[in-house]
Amino acid sequence: MKINEKLSSIQAELKAKKSKFNSFGRYNYRSAEDILEALKPYLVKHKVTVTINETLQEIGGMLIMNSTAMISDGADKIEAVAVVAVDMDQKGMNAPQKFGSASSYAKKYALGNLFLIDDTADSDATNTHGKGAKPKLEGAALTKAKAFIKNGGSIEAIKTKYDVPADVLKTL
Repeated sequence: MKINEKLSSIQAELKAKKSKFNSFGRYNYRSAEDILEALKPYLVKHKVTVTINETLQEIGGMLIMNSTAMISDGADKIEAVAVVAVDMDQKGMNAPQKFGSASSYAKKYALGNLFLIDDTADSDATNTHGKGAKPKLEGAALTKAKAFIKNGGSIEAIKTKYDVPADVLKTL
């Protein structure tokens, strides 16, 4: 079986539960560790390995964490990448926590990209039928938005998804 067939089988079979709970935002989420734990039986079953490599670079004064998740059968490999900004202005965290947070997000999204893990909530659970407001752009979403803009994304695209307060708009 070729590596793309093995990956396709894993993508179809893998179920990574959202075992963590954010009490502030009141939502469940999965971590990179949750994905890796769910993945282990499939690695043995399909005789593949998964590795994650990270690099840090500076782009326009912003630190960017690049995470590459790779699946290999020893002969061939397939990679997926995720890019996350390190928010050095994040309040309440020391420098190692800021880098660790960016690393965790980057790993999670690289794995999600490789294994086609949809990180959105169930649409029935979040559908407000036009009555709800957009979420406020802050925290991890703000970090992603900054990276999105640095990589050529538009503020207008962000505004379609988030409520962007005036003071936050200035930082973008």
